[in-house]
Amino acid sequence: MSTHAGTPTHDAQVSPELAPRVFRVEVRPRAESLDARGHSVATRARALGLGVTGVGSARVYLVEAALERRQLERLAGALLVDPVTEQGFIGSSSVAPPARLVEIHPLPGVMDPAAQSVEAAARDLLGLPDHCALRVSTGLRYEVRLDVNAPAESVEQLASRLLFNPAIQAAHFAPFHPASLPRGHTYTPTLRHIAIRDLDDDQLMKMSREAHLFLSLDEMRAVRDEYRTLGRDPTDIELETIAQTWSEHCVHKTLKSRIRYRNGAVEQGGRGAGKDTTPAPLPHSPTATPDPLSFHARPGHTILPDGTIEIDNLLKSTVAAATHELIAEGIDWTLSVFKDNSGVIAFDDQFGVCIKVETHNHPSAIEPYGGSATGIGGCIRDVIGTGLGAKPIASTDVFCVATPDVASLPPGCLPPRQTLAEVVRGIRDYGNRMGIPTVSGAVFFDDRHIGNPLVFAGCVGLIPRAFVKGAAQPGDRIIALGGRTGRDGIHGATFSSAEMEHTHADEFSHAVQIGNAIEEKRTLDAILRARDAAGGPLYHGMTDCGAGGFSSAVGEMGSKIGARVQLDRAPLKYAGLSYTEIWISEAQERMVLAVPPRNLASLQKICDEEGVELADLGEFGTPDAELILHYHDLEVGRLPMAFLHDGIPTPTREALWSGAVERRSSGALRGSKPAPLPHSPTAPLLLRLLSHPNIASKHWIIRQYDHEVQGNTIVKPLGGPLARGPMDASVLQPVPTHTKGIAISCGLQTGMGHPDNGGDPYLMTLAAIDECVRNLVCVGADPSRIAILDNFCWPSCAEPRNLATLVRAAEACYDGAKAYRTPFVSGKDSLNNQLRYTDEHGNQRVIEIPPTLLITGLAIVPDVTRCVTMDAKQPGNALILVGRTTGEMGGSHYQQINRSAVIDSTIPRTDLHLGPQTARAVATLIQSGVVRSAHDVSDGGLLCAVAEMLIAGSTSKAPIGASLDLSQVHTDLSAAAFGESPSRYVLEVAASDAPRVVAALAAEGVWCSTLGTLDASGSLAVPMLDVRLGVEELARAWLSPLDW
Repeated sequence: MSTHAGTPTHDAQVSPELAPRVFRVEVRPRAESLDARGHSVATRARALGLGVTGVGSARVYLVEAALERRQLERLAGALLVDPVTEQGFIGSSSVAPPARLVEIHPLPGVMDPAAQSVEAAARDLLGLPDHCALRVSTGLRYEVRLDVNAPAESVEQLASRLLFNPAIQAAHFAPFHPASLPRGHTYTPTLRHIAIRDLDDDQLMKMSREAHLFLSLDEMRAVRDEYRTLGRDPTDIELETIAQTWSEHCVHKTLKSRIRYRNGAVEQGGRGAGKDTTPAPLPHSPTATPDPLSFHARPGHTILPDGTIEIDNLLKSTVAAATHELIAEGIDWTLSVFKDNSGVIAFDDQFGVCIKVETHNHPSAIEPYGGSATGIGGCIRDVIGTGLGAKPIASTDVFCVATPDVASLPPGCLPPRQTLAEVVRGIRDYGNRMGIPTVSGAVFFDDRHIGNPLVFAGCVGLIPRAFVKGAAQPGDRIIALGGRTGRDGIHGATFSSAEMEHTHADEFSHAVQIGNAIEEKRTLDAILRARDAAGGPLYHGMTDCGAGGFSSAVGEMGSKIGARVQLDRAPLKYAGLSYTEIWISEAQERMVLAVPPRNLASLQKICDEEGVELADLGEFGTPDAELILHYHDLEVGRLPMAFLHDGIPTPTREALWSGAVERRSSGALRGSKPAPLPHSPTAPLLLRLLSHPNIASKHWIIRQYDHEVQGNTIVKPLGGPLARGPMDASVLQPVPTHTKGIAISCGLQTGMGHPDNGGDPYLMTLAAIDECVRNLVCVGADPSRIAILDNFCWPSCAEPRNLATLVRAAEACYDGAKAYRTPFVSGKDSLNNQLRYTDEHGNQRVIEIPPTLLITGLAIVPDVTRCVTMDAKQPGNALILVGRTTGEMGGSHYQQINRSAVIDSTIPRTDLHLGPQTARAVATLIQSGVVRSAHDVSDGGLLCAVAEMLIAGSTSKAPIGASLDLSQVHTDLSAAAFGESPSRYVLEVAASDAPRVVAALAAEGVWCSTLGTLDASGSLAVPMLDVRLGVEELARAWLSPLDW
């Protein structure tokens, strides 16, 4: 182990009486060829034109302890350095000019999971007892070599654009070697009462903002009035508890509110009855078109004489109503819906499968790695905390981000490529370290996500049916398991409920949590052992510490019976946290269990064996069902549970639908002869579409994830002989002895939804449900056993026009779920996604995200041995298009790149009779074994779908091509080639089976047409469009855009 000669204190013999000090160890690759991190930074820096010729990297460990020289060398040599590929250096090595140095280290108080693991391993390695102080901090060191003509500020630009996030990290341009690592301080509690009873409206709203409560005026009035009734002012912790519990993130108050919806631009039509209004047509629209949404005979809806619709609890009257009606109609395989941390459906007689998808948007905008990692970590805990405990078996992720080459950034925003790379890394690291395969996902690019990236993280679990339900009982101990509590994540729930401002990176960096997957894995192992213990489970109920921390977890579990909490008993990461910070911190990897006193010893033994910390925080159950909070002997809070959970006001919100701005060509939509594609040759258009970031391969992301870690993945995200084809869904076999499986996929049709672009969230939502169902059916799922989830991400619904789009999407959830018989079992919403900032001219700007609804599907696969994949299988087989193509091109990717050539720019409508009927017919064919491959037709249209099948199935040794005839698809050949009409599939069948497949579909009333046959040409040919492209040329166009 080498030592810095210029730092003699590191070489000196230490005295027998050692004092703690900070030692520095650098670990770097032995050869430049082994420096993957440095090579990656150099490549990205050159792409940005920063004049970088090379970068060398090293890991830095700062170890604060009373160690002898031999102990430090043993620690470095045995734990920190891989002797085969790395070399270590004790001290601070020099940098040879003209290279420049930059080091990245975490800010004080930021969670450092690697340091936590090193600390634990170092104690074991050196045999240090717990009372011996040893603390570790980690960092990264970069030695940057610049071109002679590079400007002096290139290193600073490199650091700010690629290497660090100022919300959680600091950049140092000299070796960072502090005299000591940051420490907490002694905390002396001072109980504060917040004067609220005499405040007027303006003062109430000032308090809401300045105290980071983010409560509305009605809510602040309700709090003030409650304390007037109680005859006192609230304590600081009581006010924070109300704010966390009443946050949009926790209580979904917009979706649960009463809404008055007015249709202000287009006539009411479709299925409707009741009084309709017919205002003047919209500007730019030749005529007012009938509204596809009818409000007739909907539960919880009242049509008033003036045509206004009153909706009593939007969520209950749409999403939840569909599920409960389906259950009443005979769907008997949902085991738990809308009541627990995740939804549960029956798998077989012994097990259920649970699923949850969360969003972690605002934290990911500030710190993408930590935001996404804790997003997936929190969703995994939701599954663990379902009922009496589920085992996570798979994860999913979907990202919505700005395009990587966006021209300019608003202040406070991170570059989109950095955001995407870091959210992927966060999901990857957490899932891989937990040992959970990430098997399904999607990426959508839109520059309106520049300040509000969307990060959807999902998890699927397996749970014994006997353990689906659990609840705390009076007398149970409040037991916290897992990670310690720190300041990370404070105000996370209220922050997630507010809009983004460009100052939030400074103001709310504490709201970003940094997760530790290893800690969560230990906690999971302990919980599963306690669940399955003899005479177990050892607890009556359980939930995770997510948004709101202990305040939400304990508050929810004790909502009916009350709880008495001793906050000083919570294990802390460092000293100095106030009682309020302990209560609302969203520090990660924590679970709360309701444990009968008789089982405490058994649970403690399991936790000790698994290395999991256990803390007894108090007792569930109080005489008056109150929440009573103590810090040592001081009572700091006392709240009636009834007010906390039922006292939130539900004002009527106004929604105004102004209609979609449509532009329809006056030309004929259909003729007697096929029409040529206008303006642009078809082959270049196809290559452009395959290169569109929404359509292009996501292999760069997918290959970072472990898909098979638990050995139960049957259909992976990428398939075919070269493992490069985009599978429509993933299939898992949860129980190895059972051939039954589950399929997981999603639907996302944001392009069809924004009214400013002619879109309609109602049609967008139906298309997303239809796409999700198609994806699942294509791999062999049973369409009668599909459960779905909703994740609404919306701009501010304080705007009536935005709330109207949310209403329309929710109404489509009802219609789609009822038509496809797909009950919603869980969901989540994030309803304040816009960026507010001041531009360089001093003007106020707001960027709203497009209305976004992710539909996630979980389906039962009757027999995994009969699964089908989308890769083309064999020359000579026939390709059959199933489902009718319409001429509507609104919201399509073709419209994005060739708008002037679109004949019909209206949004395609999902037929709620033919869509489900087609899905059932295709599923029957797949189960019969006649289908060799199946692929849904969605983004990019028919030619992109066939191209993907060929890319997936063709190889240099066994080339597969196709020759297609589109004359029967649609008379507008642009729509035939690139339209994105819903409910369509491409099936590959043996040529001899094609006639009976066509006959079987016709017998079910499903339109189909034979497109052509597969051949051994290795090319895609469409003679009527003068297209002949080699499969490898198609593959290059599809693979290259995101080949990072």
